[in-house]
Amino acid sequence: MDIKLLKSTNLNGQVLIPGDKSISHRSIILSAIAEGISEISGYLKGEDCLATLNAFKQMGIKIEEHDQKIKVYGNGLHGLRKPSGDLNLGNSGTSMRLLAGLLSGQKFSSNLIGDDSLSSRPMGRIIEPLKKMGASIYAKEKSAPIAIDVSEGLEGISYELPVASAQVKSCIMLAALYAKTETRIIENHQTRNHTEKMFQKFGIEIKEEIEDEKKTIKIFPSQEFYSTNIDIPGDFSSASFLIVAALIIPNSEITLKNIGINPSRTALLKVLVEMGADIKINNVKENIERTADILIKTSSLNAIVLDEKLIPNLIDELPILFIASAFAKGKTIIRGAGELRTKESDRLEAMSNALGNLGVKFQSYRDGIDIVGNGIFENSVTIDSFGDHRIAMASSIACTMLDGKNRVKNVDNIQTSFPNFIEICNSLGIKAELLK
Repeated sequence: MDIKLLKSTNLNGQVLIPGDKSISHRSIILSAIAEGISEISGYLKGEDCLATLNAFKQMGIKIEEHDQKIKVYGNGLHGLRKPSGDLNLGNSGTSMRLLAGLLSGQKFSSNLIGDDSLSSRPMGRIIEPLKKMGASIYAKEKSAPIAIDVSEGLEGISYELPVASAQVKSCIMLAALYAKTETRIIENHQTRNHTEKMFQKFGIEIKEEIEDEKKTIKIFPSQEFYSTNIDIPGDFSSASFLIVAALIIPNSEITLKNIGINPSRTALLKVLVEMGADIKINNVKENIERTADILIKTSSLNAIVLDEKLIPNLIDELPILFIASAFAKGKTIIRGAGELRTKESDRLEAMSNALGNLGVKFQSYRDGIDIVGNGIFENSVTIDSFGDHRIAMASSIACTMLDGKNRVKNVDNIQTSFPNFIEICNSLGIKAELLK
């Protein structure tokens, strides 16, 4: 499928964004291994999260959908059953990496597979620590499919993350629940802490210590824990596309309601404000995660040199930050973003291609890019998203500023994270049409 876009003149309105993808994955996983019935509100019914949900159905977990809520009948820490076949996780790297940790501690074997894109993504980063814990886990050339056999038992480890990855951290944390001894995970750079918050929500004891800017997480083994109710906020990463749209499209003022503003996720807000964005945070609430309404008005943006320390907390938002930088005055410099090359596509390459088609001046590097924003762009452009949902949505927002008929190709994978993206865009005033 493709998206056809015409130039937008202004955005106005208030909208709710679908539930947070990261929290949705974790809510199903922990509800399934808790004791009792958990009720989840706001679950993201995108393809990635449904892959996680369906995997647990294959492992004997009863899951019911009631209007906007999901009920998960947890079978306890040791209550999963061997699936009858492979667990197909589609395009979801989160599903594969987190389930690999969980399944390493089970008393049955399993096999994790995915689509071509997922099968090319690096899995050695989880296989190494899991093997150190004693897991019987195998993957040819350190990528999917992943085969997991029954081990002799997992042992706790002390492991310093070699890459800033919340998925690797979460994988180890889930495996640690089945270890015989305490596990310690050391982070040199803060990553998303949704798993830590979800553990605490379910009553799982963990300890966090910070010393010399390093964070250590201690997980204690074999804890029985119980069901809870979870209210999932709107996904900040999805919201980021509309935030930038409102900033660059003239005469715009929009409010995004009930968005998750976990500080480990929202570095993009700090960056955009530094660039001159008119953004206000209203109606802040504390639940399992901090939430707020975000008010955005059209703004004149200026280029920046991005602080590399912020990269782990805005890695998914970098494609749309590239677009904001294209509309900013001056040259934006981004380094330390090599992790973009390991996503659903090589996002540095894919976004360089998009910027080139738009007529934006840039210089790409192994781990970053320089973007010269001047507001002069091509008309009637066609951009290939390479089947990457974030490239597709970032490119679509750029096209709202161009004259002529513009097209973004291969956008099917928007369904993985933001299934009603086109509908919400149109409700705010973006002129977008899905072409099947």
